[in-house]
Amino acid sequence: MENIALIDSFSEFKDDKLIDRVTLMAILEDVFRNALKKKYGSDDNFDIIINPDKGDMEIWRNRVVVADEDLDFENEEITLTEARKIEPDFEIGEEVSEEVKLIDLGRRAILALRQNLISKIHEHDNTNLYKQFKDLIGDIYTAEVHHVRPKMVVLMDDDGNEIILPKEKQIPNDFFKKGENVRGIIESVELKGNKPQIIMSRTAPSFLEKLFEQEIPEVFDGLITIKKVVRIPGEKAKVAVDSYDDRIDPVGACVGMKGSRIHGIVRELGNENIDVINYTQNIQLFITRALSPAKVSTVKIDEENKKAEVFLKIEEVSKAIGRNGQNIKLASQLTGYELDVIREGVVQEEDDVELREFSDEIEEWIIEEFEKIGLDTARSIVDQDVADLVKRTDLEEETILDVINILKQELDS
Repeated sequence: MENIALIDSFSEFKDDKLIDRVTLMAILEDVFRNALKKKYGSDDNFDIIINPDKGDMEIWRNRVVVADEDLDFENEEITLTEARKIEPDFEIGEEVSEEVKLIDLGRRAILALRQNLISKIHEHDNTNLYKQFKDLIGDIYTAEVHHVRPKMVVLMDDDGNEIILPKEKQIPNDFFKKGENVRGIIESVELKGNKPQIIMSRTAPSFLEKLFEQEIPEVFDGLITIKKVVRIPGEKAKVAVDSYDDRIDPVGACVGMKGSRIHGIVRELGNENIDVINYTQNIQLFITRALSPAKVSTVKIDEENKKAEVFLKIEEVSKAIGRNGQNIKLASQLTGYELDVIREGVVQEEDDVELREFSDEIEEWIIEEFEKIGLDTARSIVDQDVADLVKRTDLEEETILDVINILKQELDS
């Protein structure tokens, strides 16, 4: 058979795309049968013999010999005169097998064949890639930075597969350079046209969970169970752990001596502050642990509305709430209860005023900054050290002094 570029490419496809022999032969036969249907109207009477290893193939057209005047279906029948040109002793009713050369299909058809073949190969690759990464959803994956773009980082794995790490799936202080390896979880695989788009995430709680499995043998072996993970990526996380073996301290095993085991995870997450907490079905105790590092005095549960009042000494309130309210927010997510912090034993003085009453003079966002650290009355702010308020809030010293002056005027009047 003629050494046409289409045939030469068979082995190339097989070697480059790692397609198994049976699949490649099926794709090739499908492509050629489509071409034969276009040319002859039907492919039912054609035999296609393919040898993809050698890059060789044969197409045979089978037709029944009929009398010259009885020719009705040119594709399925051949006249006796034409048949005897092939072999002199053919008789009416016998079957003639005649090889069809690719060149007989025409140059345009051959070009279309090659394009169709390439398209089918890519379709097969994309289907396999989609299935492969669908099975990897939720698993940690490592790939190399290929391009850094404003809204995403394009990664490439060892097999040349493209993986997208969108900006919103990156930890805020992530900084990537071309050529460096990046770890994350495969979060989703979406078909864009016929091509799968593989999305990686470093902000998902499941990424932190999988890092625990990788870095802590007891978690990997199932001796320690991760009950729940909540995160503010790059800032703070809380992980509830449990063990069915009383001999194992799940928190101690996860943290390690002087934080040795968890240090690698913290570093991977851009120094994200991770609290590891012993899980318990006792919801009061669980809420108390979840608000660590604050020391909780008592907890009053409203089971029906999934709310809890948490009573703390005044010096523990800011710890319970945390910077920008992160600690109480994560504790609420971890326990599934809306938490209301109440300063224990503090009775509002007669001359004190709720901070919200100054909403005409003090902007809403400033009031919220004070409330985040448990300061919701005029006197509770006035009695604070200004330098300490600067550290505990996102407010400038000048803003805090302005607020204190407004509050003092009211309290002194």
